[in-house]
Amino acid sequence: MKKSIENLAKRKASGGRRRAYRGRRKYEIDRYPNEPVLGKQEIIVRRRRGANLKPSVKVAEFANVVDPASKKITKMKILEVTDNPSNKDYQRRGVITRGAVIKTEAGAARVVSRPGQDGTINAVLVK
Repeated sequence: MKKSIENLAKRKASGGRRRAYRGRRKYEIDRYPNEPVLGKQEIIVRRRRGANLKPSVKVAEFANVVDPASKKITKMKILEVTDNPSNKDYQRRGVITRGAVIKTEAGAARVVSRPGQDGTINAVLVK
């Protein structure tokens, strides 16, 4: 999958073709998105630019849930993904992203972290 974020071969204002002035750089190459789903916990580590490592949740079982009333943080089991406003397909497949509503033992909670980028799931209870 050698795609690039930047379109190097843009068109002229007249509609004519313009040749790319350079090739793609290694840091511009896209990767397949990591879409965390519900199941037995599995965290993968991906190599990033500058030999850095990025942990990402591939399969999630637990979430760190904050109760806004008591300000307590508890590790709770995720029962199901009830809503995902970012994408209807994600909602159907049960993909956990930022903004997704998950059902926990304490009730419904909204995910506030980015599981595919952070390597953890943090959520806030919804009234």
